[in-house]
Amino acid sequence: VQLQASGGGLVQAGGSLRLSCAASGRTFNWYPMGWFRQAPGKERELVATIRWRGDITSYGDSVKGRFTISKDNAKRTVYLQMNSLKPEDTAVYYCAADSLNSGWRVGVYWGQGTQVTVSS
Repeated sequence: VQLQASGGGLVQAGGSLRLSCAASGRTFNWYPMGWFRQAPGKERELVATIRWRGDITSYGDSVKGRFTISKDNAKRTVYLQMNSLKPEDTAVYYCAADSLNSGWRVGVYWGQGTQVTVSS
C-alpha cells in the first residue's frame, strides 16, 4: 500500500482545511484508515480513524466536534475535514493504513505527511 497525503497549508485560527490521502493497492478498501499528527518536540498522536466500511469512526479528544474523517472507497481516498482550527493543531499530518487490523501496533503503512500550520 502506498499513501499520498495532500491538502496541508497555512490557515488562520478559526479557518478550515481538508486533507486528502490517496491510496494504491487493491486491498485498500479492507483496511482501517487513520490520520495522525506530530508537532515539533511532541510524540505522534492519533487524530481520527475510520473502519473499512466507513461506518465507524473515532477521534482524539482534542479534535472531537471539529474534525471529520471520511472515505471514498471508489476513489481510494480518505479525507480529514478540519474546522475551527487552532494554533495547537499545527503539526505534520500523516495518513496511515492498519493492514493487519492490529490497533495501529504492527503492519502500519504511513504516508509522507503534509504540513498544517495555523496562525493566531
